[in-house]
Amino acid sequence: MLAYIYDTLYDMQKTMPNQDAHSPATEPEEVKDISHVENKTANKQGKQNVPELSRSVIFLDREMSQIAFNWRVLAQAEDRSIPLLERLKYLCIVGSNLDEFFEVRVASLLAQNTVDGELVQHPAFQAMLKRVSDECHQLAKRQYELLNQEILPQLSQKGIHLLRHSERNEAQRAWVKSYFEREVRPLLTPIGLDPAHPFPQVVNKSLNFIVSLAGKDAFGRGTGIAIVKAPRVLPRIIRLPDELSNDGMAFCLLSSVIHSHIEDLFNGREVINYSQFRVTRDSDLWVDEEEVKNLRQALQGELQTRQFGAAVRLEVAKNCPEDLSRFLLEQFCLDSDRLYPVDGPVNMVRLGELVDHVKQPNLRFPPFSAKAVGKYAHADIFTLLRKQDILLHHPFQPFQTVIDFIRSASQDPSVVAIKQTIYRTGMNSDLMESLITAARLGKEVTVIVELMARFDEEANINWADKLQRAGAQVVYGVVGLKTHAKLALVIRREEGGTLRHYAHLGTGNYHPSTTRFYTDFGLLTAHPGVAAEVNEVFIHLTGLTKPKKLDYLWLAPFALQPQIIKAIRNEARIAREGRPARIIAKMNALLDESVIRALYAASADGVKIDLIIRGACALRPGVPGLSENIKVRSIIGRFLEHSRIYYFRNDLAHDVYLASADWMNRNLFRRIEVAFPVLEKSLKKRVISEGLEPYLKDNVNAWTLDSDGRYERKKARAKQVRFCAQQHLMQTLGSLADTEN
Repeated sequence: MLAYIYDTLYDMQKTMPNQDAHSPATEPEEVKDISHVENKTANKQGKQNVPELSRSVIFLDREMSQIAFNWRVLAQAEDRSIPLLERLKYLCIVGSNLDEFFEVRVASLLAQNTVDGELVQHPAFQAMLKRVSDECHQLAKRQYELLNQEILPQLSQKGIHLLRHSERNEAQRAWVKSYFEREVRPLLTPIGLDPAHPFPQVVNKSLNFIVSLAGKDAFGRGTGIAIVKAPRVLPRIIRLPDELSNDGMAFCLLSSVIHSHIEDLFNGREVINYSQFRVTRDSDLWVDEEEVKNLRQALQGELQTRQFGAAVRLEVAKNCPEDLSRFLLEQFCLDSDRLYPVDGPVNMVRLGELVDHVKQPNLRFPPFSAKAVGKYAHADIFTLLRKQDILLHHPFQPFQTVIDFIRSASQDPSVVAIKQTIYRTGMNSDLMESLITAARLGKEVTVIVELMARFDEEANINWADKLQRAGAQVVYGVVGLKTHAKLALVIRREEGGTLRHYAHLGTGNYHPSTTRFYTDFGLLTAHPGVAAEVNEVFIHLTGLTKPKKLDYLWLAPFALQPQIIKAIRNEARIAREGRPARIIAKMNALLDESVIRALYAASADGVKIDLIIRGACALRPGVPGLSENIKVRSIIGRFLEHSRIYYFRNDLAHDVYLASADWMNRNLFRRIEVAFPVLEKSLKKRVISEGLEPYLKDNVNAWTLDSDGRYERKKARAKQVRFCAQQHLMQTLGSLADTEN
């Protein structure tokens, strides 16, 4: 498929466009590009002008595209060729994705369209909310159907029983009652509602029960409603003793344990009805970065209130009485469209704990481990980098190489300084410990910690504290812009007293856990130009100086979007001149309208464009006269596709860039992002042969997007060999026990 790339790969020219990066890219660039596309004249081949089209025709709906991604993930849970516990994990991933979709995207839309506490009644906005609500309800319904009709019954056949109260025998019920009295009841605090006991603060995504009571309370009053909060310190999946598990393993949910004994909490009262419920809240943190004097202190204050943001979704048990649902909706100021009755646990995500309890290899994916690259395993990393760049493809090749790079730098007496950006790294990180060690050993350690990395704020604040106590210089990036670039720099004093720069640039986070199941590329290099420009980026971010003119790196929010559009337009020019033109890009999401319009224009000029977009995509492919030369596909598999790759044929140059940025407005204008070139010919070939070509050939995990916004699963045709990109990479780069697709 990409043979013509390989045929000419070793004839590439080193033509890297210069960058004018003294000020941020601004909206006028978008206006110019819109005009360029909508009023395009016929090209040399005599094609018709691109017609003037409404925005809704040109772009696909972002929210619906994001929900469509979750349907594709859910399809993995429906796939009976996938091991059973992995199917359960996909169900949980959909639940987690929906949680974040409501916490962030829906919450943001509601906040933007609320005036003086009232939601605006604009017809277009209301119609959009209705579409989102209808689709999310259908998605949740199918999620629980799959759980109850396929996943749980099939697990039971394998000896893994998740028992409801009605399914437990007498001995099991006795044990559960004992567990309730011993472990659960002491931690419960039922709250009967009256003027002195108002409706309590309910934590975001927590498990709770609403109880309807008859009769008088102990003080002779008719308090009819009570709330019971489930203890957050208890596990949501409880394993019964082996002697009570019959032919396998028996489990029950904490919600089922409380549900079975809730009447025991209201001695002397008649319990009429009850239901579990969970509320999802706006979880975005808001800090007035222009007014605040200490970002970390302000953020710590906001973290304490995050759990109680505005409610955006209410989940209740399917059999919850209407009067109780209505009461809860009133308490959380929600309309009926945001009520989600579910046939099972209100928090699907917590079922993932079941996977950790079960040790049956045949119910999991075959074991896989990253394979260390032999020539890097025992060599001195700095000696090796002086000879050649190192390209790492995670998780097929170990992230440990990056950790070892920082660890070696921390312990090497010749290293005088280490600089690092941190967006997500988790609570436990050997890499961060190495930075602390380096600081304690007296090296100059500078770490740009992004405190506003959503849901990782607390971990990042903790690391910032530890680093500062060790003597490192910690800064929090640029106010108003998230530092999302993945950069590390080691400065070493070498023979003759000269300082040499060694850099790591990546597409993914410095997070040891996610590198095991996210696909990403990383580049270790001692290239003088690239490494020097990495240092310039650090100076820019810490000193808040104007960035210098960069020849290799594309830096957002200054020049990344203009450089992308420039490269796209260059391919269009080449196509108009009658030469082969090609663009291939791989990323998580494609939503920036200026870039999309530039791609449309290039397509109209005859450029062949392949886009591998895992998640949301606003580009509408295959529209005659607009995007007939553009194909879009999405890969959903064992690993989360996370790498960002930009490929432009550029005659014989074959420019390959790796990046931290998707083609989204937030990445291009509201974040610090870096795209960096792969310069060595052999490594360019690797990026193409590992990061692009397999994904364009995939007919197992690939979905193709049509012009109506629908995704269709790509299937191998009759007599066509099944090809799975991730399987291929596990076999060729990693160590995989089972080689079947």
